[in-house]
Amino acid sequence: MDGDRRYSEKSARYYKQAGLRAIVKNIPEHKQASVVRILLERYHPDILVITGHDAMLKNNTDKNNIYNYRNSRYFINTVKEARKWASSSEELVIFAGACQSYFEALINAGADFASSPGRILIDFVDPLIVAQKVALTDISKYISIGDIESSLTSGSQGISGTIVRGKKCDFNK
Repeated sequence: MDGDRRYSEKSARYYKQAGLRAIVKNIPEHKQASVVRILLERYHPDILVITGHDAMLKNNTDKNNIYNYRNSRYFINTVKEARKWASSSEELVIFAGACQSYFEALINAGADFASSPGRILIDFVDPLIVAQKVALTDISKYISIGDIESSLTSGSQGISGTIVRGKKCDFNK
């Protein structure tokens, strides 16, 4: 889910070029929590990317106040709704956030990977790289942000997260 139509279209092209089967929906940030459950029940994904636009509001220096962020509260609520559907990363790996998002609150809400621990602007492709790496890592292996970090434009200040099991199944083994 992406709150920006242009980035939704770019994301769909990225996933297609990567050879991944992805469903990309353009949904405004403030509506994402109300539709995520419907989409999860319809498509049963292994990986969910919740993104769009975010920012710390001008003249606000308290990074631990949810009201100092443009859209973080919407991403947090969407993660919480998704975790009601799938309580663990074994069922659903979640990436959440955008530029300058409230990283700690996103992780506490249940995201496995999130932006932006350094409250920096991130490249729109970084969440897609995380999703791609998880999708293409064998289910018998685990992946951490350390395995992805060198591929990210924003680095560890833009994206961080936990350790999750890959989602690629090779039925020919």
